[in-house]
Amino acid sequence: MQLDKVVAYHKALADPTRLRMLILLAGGELNGQVLAERLHLTPATITHHAAKLREASLIHERREKNTIFFSLNDYFIKNNAEAAIALIYRSKEGEDGEVEHQAEKRQLQDTVVKNFFAADGRLKSLPAQLKKKLIVLEHLVSKLEAGRKYEEKEINAFIQGYHEDYATIRREFIMHQFMFRENEVYELNPRELWTKV
Repeated sequence: MQLDKVVAYHKALADPTRLRMLILLAGGELNGQVLAERLHLTPATITHHAAKLREASLIHERREKNTIFFSLNDYFIKNNAEAAIALIYRSKEGEDGEVEHQAEKRQLQDTVVKNFFAADGRLKSLPAQLKKKLIVLEHLVSKLEAGRKYEEKEINAFIQGYHEDYATIRREFIMHQFMFRENEVYELNPRELWTKV
């Protein structure tokens, strides 16, 4: 199982300066100069730490002329924390109604796949409802190889085999943490990081 994203998340948090930056950003968007002044650091040091936080998807950056503003990526901060907890405390199948829950989940998945995929396997449309969209995305990424690195053109061709709007679906793969991208290379995340249905 690939644990790179969980490890990257914790590495990004394993620095007092980066934690202080996140704490300040919890109060709202700030630019690099303000962060540097409040933390008594140089702007170059802030830029260095911001790059580490951005790589781990913990912050957003927004440029306005020559100024870069930073804000928290709440969704990924919480999702990565929950993924780590789920990975560590994952329950054994069969405990406390887990089998029944899995059967209900499988039934819902089957219904969504039947409704949104044509007989030839192509995706009719991407559902608007988040729960159904996640099921469709999970169905698609389950056809990719875990641990394999895909060039962007390979991912585009894969998606086009199911739907013409490869850019939107590729973006959804990243947004919902089914995959991560680094230097235009895509790879599946561990299932524990996938956005839950």
